[in-house]
Amino acid sequence: MYYAIICEDVDNSLPLRQQARPAHIERLQQLKAEGRLLVAGPHPAVDTSDPGSAGFTGSLIVAEFDSLTAAQTWADSDPYMDAGVYQKVSVKPFKVVLP
Repeated sequence: MYYAIICEDVDNSLPLRQQARPAHIERLQQLKAEGRLLVAGPHPAVDTSDPGSAGFTGSLIVAEFDSLTAAQTWADSDPYMDAGVYQKVSVKPFKVVLP
């Protein structure tokens, strides 16, 4: 089943993100290689795809896991968690309807 991992950043998270980004992306690439990643990306802090120094306010990851517990465990192990980027992470079951 798919799960939505909805993450909210701490204020001024950009320097923390930049430091932990390679390890964060590596984990997402692994999900992609396993055919389990539906979509992943950050929420820009301003209305543009490249927010520059404004940074980001959070992230959304939708990926396939065996259970809610497995999805939560994966989310809890994210390098952005260890780096202090996220202040809140919610994991919810996700049903793909479209496209």
